[in-house]
Amino acid sequence: MMEEQHQEFSEEVKAKLGGETLRKCYQCGTCASSCPVARITKRFNPRVVIKKALAGEREHIVSDDPIWLCCSCYNCQERCPQAVAIAEVMFAFRNIAVLEGHTPGAFVEMAANLVSEGRVVPTAGFVAKRRESVGLPPLKDTGLESLKKIVSATSFDKTVEKAKEALK
Repeated sequence: MMEEQHQEFSEEVKAKLGGETLRKCYQCGTCASSCPVARITKRFNPRVVIKKALAGEREHIVSDDPIWLCCSCYNCQERCPQAVAIAEVMFAFRNIAVLEGHTPGAFVEMAANLVSEGRVVPTAGFVAKRRESVGLPPLKDTGLESLKKIVSATSFDKTVEKAKEALK
């Protein structure tokens, strides 16, 4: 039963875009020694996250915050001797988590801002004035209408709404 659970979760991850290389990991630790986040917090260690995934600890992976701490620098991926696409695997974990309503509030807020304003961080009026005062050009239009078409076509807007509801 336990082995079946391991296989099921790794198959689920492998079926996601980015998760295809999960099972190549043989736990050498190169990723952890390359990770800038692992250097500053014990809450994130890519080797441990992968190990838990391979052990079938699905609920721990999708409902806990370590997968959201990866900064996607790709150091781990560039150095992995087994060519495990670790940053991509983290994206696959995140995609599973999002679909199940396990998205940290900060990410939901950024996604909602992207959908509504075309930027993950809203631009305050004082920013435009400050840019002008230091000689920077005005911010370019975000192309919100085009973005809204993409967001709608991919159902990202529905995913964001679902994530916002899960936070309530």
